[in-house]
Amino acid sequence: MNSDSTLSGTRLITVGMVLCFMLSGVPLAHAMDDEVEGTQVDVSEEQEASEAGAEAEDAAEREARQQRNVFLLPPDDVDVVGEIQIVEVGPDDTLLSIGRRYGIGFEAMRMANPGVDLWVPGEGTEVVIPSRYVLPPGPRRGLVVNLPEMRIYYYPEPKAGEQPTVETYAVSVGRQDWSTPIGTTKVTGHVKDPAWYPPASVRQRYENEGRSLPRRVDPGPDNPLGGYAIGLDIPSYFIHGTNRPAGVGMRVTHGCIRMYPEDIAHIFNRLPRGTEVRIMNEPYKAGWASGQLFIQAFPTLEEDGMDEREAYNKAVQTVVGMLEKHPSGTVDREQLRAAVANRNGLPVAILQEATDEFRDVATAPESIW
Repeated sequence: MNSDSTLSGTRLITVGMVLCFMLSGVPLAHAMDDEVEGTQVDVSEEQEASEAGAEAEDAAEREARQQRNVFLLPPDDVDVVGEIQIVEVGPDDTLLSIGRRYGIGFEAMRMANPGVDLWVPGEGTEVVIPSRYVLPPGPRRGLVVNLPEMRIYYYPEPKAGEQPTVETYAVSVGRQDWSTPIGTTKVTGHVKDPAWYPPASVRQRYENEGRSLPRRVDPGPDNPLGGYAIGLDIPSYFIHGTNRPAGVGMRVTHGCIRMYPEDIAHIFNRLPRGTEVRIMNEPYKAGWASGQLFIQAFPTLEEDGMDEREAYNKAVQTVVGMLEKHPSGTVDREQLRAAVANRNGLPVAILQEATDEFRDVATAPESIW
């Protein structure tokens, strides 16, 4: 499907009802958005202002953003970027605040740190930052959204003399009954300070419950869209910010793609109109690095209804595809089964000659189906 394609099939029945809001701690009725209104931005003009303002940006903040999100794009035969990090919990930290500091979402932090309390992890506790990524399959261009992973990958066009890079950000995506559509689309526009218009069905629900909801929610702290919205070539679907960042990295939206406020602010002016956007469902990504084959496994989407054996077979197909691309070594089946069973989002080396350094991210359960 090319970049001018619109998404087809039964998933399009949700069109017109899918700008979203976080469920956690917020009435469900807030989750459906009908229209967005705000200042349409010419990002070519906005880019000039952004670059001028960047000179005044705090250097430490700029460096932190680069470290957490941006990687040099590796050669075509290398598919893994980043490194797993171990950090100590500070006195006021939660697992979620640490995750946000490193650009990691809710579920990714939870899966990488089983047994660690989300809200009171304990000062001095060592926690894992799952900041090593197998790049998604397909062309390394435009914007790629991987739904099971709840991350996006952006390949900006390098300027003359610059090395190509890849940026990756945590996102929230559509929950099971309002899943984000899969396919290829493109960026169609940019709205700064969007207003939210709750649809009639939401207002009626509020009225039935004896509450009121305005027809228009102005930009500000009560607006679920945050400060920025990037339109896609699918009516009523946007990539936008949020006023509830604790929900980033969860399946809690009605189809839209939600980012941390600081992340969408960073990408807003650098995602040109017409940029290709590929939305995929890849619970298993495989890739090569340092002569070793890695698999990165995530929970499959509930609506796919895969049992354990079907999930394992899908992972095998993914691995076979990478071996056809670069035949080398023999796959350790037990290591592959362990990675699929754990589904913790940490890249796992699966060739038999994997060293202890590679294997330390996988812990096989006592029994695997």
